[in-house]
Amino acid sequence: MRPLVMIYWARIALGIVAAAIGAGLEWIRGIQSEFQISNLMNGLTIALLIYLVSYYVFKATFRAQVEKQSKIMTMGIGVYFFTWIVFWILLFSILRGPPIPVA
Repeated sequence: MRPLVMIYWARIALGIVAAAIGAGLEWIRGIQSEFQISNLMNGLTIALLIYLVSYYVFKATFRAQVEKQSKIMTMGIGVYFFTWIVFWILLFSILRGPPIPVA
């Protein structure tokens, strides 16, 4: 498999991992009954951190095999964040559970 294709598929997998970690940490912290923007910001911070770490790992691994070094940074960025947001919403909703009725 070519290096850029490997980076693309790895970013999809890392998007799922980042979503699981972000939603899991919110679940461990104790999710409030309603959504708050800080929940999303915490998840986004984790997603950005994992993306940046993956960039440096891929850069060290595939530096000699990729012609344009900027392709290592941009390859899979869209699918990474799309996968992350879809799985984060799904996992966050599942872990939060049904809304608590207010009496």
